[in-house]
Amino acid sequence: MKLLDLFCGAGGAAVGYDRSGLVSEIHGVDIVPQPRYPFRFYQYDAIEFLKRYGHQYDIIHASPPCQRFSSASGKHKEKHPDLLTPTLEILRKLGTPYVVENVTGARPLLQSPILLCGSMFGLKVYRHRLFEVYPDIEAPLHFPHNDRSPGANKGLSPKGFVCVVGHRAGIQPAKGVTKEYVETAMGINWMSATELSQAIPPKFTQYIGEQLKKKLVTLVDMAS
Repeated sequence: MKLLDLFCGAGGAAVGYDRSGLVSEIHGVDIVPQPRYPFRFYQYDAIEFLKRYGHQYDIIHASPPCQRFSSASGKHKEKHPDLLTPTLEILRKLGTPYVVENVTGARPLLQSPILLCGSMFGLKVYRHRLFEVYPDIEAPLHFPHNDRSPGANKGLSPKGFVCVVGHRAGIQPAKGVTKEYVETAMGINWMSATELSQAIPPKFTQYIGEQLKKKLVTLVDMAS
């Protein structure tokens, strides 16, 4: 299985798929250089790459920039392009198994998305993200937090959760939050602080990859 990782950033999603055992080869695509991406990388417009080469892959993951749909963007949302809609349109027509990730504000555009949260995987970051997955899978149970992480750069919650957003990855030494703490909270140890702030924990896509592996094996068995 060969996976195409669109809008790949520094590879949080890719590492999760690699650990899941779903794929044997991963190619990442991003419009800006990604020197710490751990697999084969192409600097290219992600949507154009998908149009030209998407049919060559067995599964496709896409994480279009979320600023258009993020509450953190506030009144500036409209200044950011909507790259989610054209990505979804292409993938839904292509017919290849795919995963599209975005923030909870993008829910109206996603079909039956599952919600993943760091607390589901023992991480010290909530980082709610939605995933439209084809073929569909089930999400693990999401229990109420009863604990809310502070805003970016404002330290830890009573239970030790950190908010990882913005360009400093929630790092505020005066509040006792070091980069090392954020790395552990995210399950990522190879990125810069800025890259961390844009990443998703590998445990999210490791879970998705494991579930897709089971689902695809079942579909093949039924077909045969």
